[in-house]
Amino acid sequence: MWTLLIPFFLAEGLYFTVKTNWFQVTKLGLWLKSTIGSLFHLDIHRREEGAEASQWQSICTVLAATIGTGNMAGVATAITAGGPGAIFWMWVSAFFGMMLTYAENVLGICYRYRDKEGKWIGGPMVYMEYGCHRRWMAIVFSFLCILVSIGMGNMTQINSAAGVLETSFHIPPWLTGMIAVIFVGIILIGGRERILNVTEKIVPIMAIAFLTASVLAIGMHIKQIPAAFQMILEEAFTMRAGVSGVAGYGIGTAIKKGIARGVFTNEAGLGSSVMVNAVADVKEPVQQGMWAIFAVFLDTFVMCTLTALIILTSGVYDRTSYNLAIANGGLEYLPDGAVLTGKAFAASFGVRGEWFVAICIVCFAAATILAWSYYGERAANYLFGKKSRIFYQVFFLAALFSGSVMRLTIVWELSDLWNAMMAIPNLAAVAILSKDVIKATRRYIDG
Repeated sequence: MWTLLIPFFLAEGLYFTVKTNWFQVTKLGLWLKSTIGSLFHLDIHRREEGAEASQWQSICTVLAATIGTGNMAGVATAITAGGPGAIFWMWVSAFFGMMLTYAENVLGICYRYRDKEGKWIGGPMVYMEYGCHRRWMAIVFSFLCILVSIGMGNMTQINSAAGVLETSFHIPPWLTGMIAVIFVGIILIGGRERILNVTEKIVPIMAIAFLTASVLAIGMHIKQIPAAFQMILEEAFTMRAGVSGVAGYGIGTAIKKGIARGVFTNEAGLGSSVMVNAVADVKEPVQQGMWAIFAVFLDTFVMCTLTALIILTSGVYDRTSYNLAIANGGLEYLPDGAVLTGKAFAASFGVRGEWFVAICIVCFAAATILAWSYYGERAANYLFGKKSRIFYQVFFLAALFSGSVMRLTIVWELSDLWNAMMAIPNLAAVAILSKDVIKATRRYIDG
């Protein structure tokens, strides 16, 4: 599925990049000033009547969803399965994905409306129904959003968390699952507002802690940074021969793994971030679009790149060993995902590095689970009405416990498939309404 969709992701991202005069580059100063530069302004923390979230709450919830296990386990998996070159294609995915997520979030503000109680109603399903005039598309998207919230946003996250807690602290997965159900359940009982309140508090702490530790870890191997970048660039474009003449990493594999992992972690093109951004306290569509650009930038260009550099500079990744494993079908016997990332941090900080990774993955997973419970509930509300909330929450919590104790190889594969399927109606809708995005952008820049 991803092989078929990759050209559409890149083409649509390229289209908006060109049509907005390379906005993410030429207006770099503008969107950084409008995002990072406004962090201490009272306006982004304000929430007027009718808005479900302040701008700060909306961006923290988006980051809670994107800064998940994909930033640590997912990046490592991309490197082991697609080679270091996958990181380059993850960057490409993010570069064009910045304008793709910008476009969908601009549309989210343009087409939102107020309900009878004066509250904002928005999301991809809204611009599909009222912009594209295709309700069937909105229904399909909402159904797939619920599936993704259960798969990528829930079961894969808790499975990663349970795995690292068992490995690092010998905590049985069933206990992790029970604690997670209680923790998430208490927050869900408080409604979507409690989810927003929690994410706005934990996301900044998580991000700062990870960034600080990552910079320190890379600093201990600073001389290896040029070699790491060389490895990334070489393997992005090189058809590397495997051991004994068997094909190893190929360009196609690097592209597929890089872009698939990129979308998995930054969610550009899925339309998920629009679910919360569209109900934020903001009047200007482009303003919210710039926050969406920043979210992809921080998630992929900063945090995922730091994880990749830690792995490639620490010496725990050996190209020959992984080439041999892929050639002979033995990749499962080498460290992968969270384990490889833990070993990379341990190379700098000893066993405390592995503990740090375990704690980070648990915190990242918890934040992602909360954010996706918000997205899934919004989708269920669109499909079945407000009364569906309790049924969705019970199903979500049941899946949460199941994910902690199950082997989730199939669920990971299904999550990639559901991600791709969820992106299809959203990509189509954004393409249909592309003129609205260009018009709003030009009006903002010229005005």
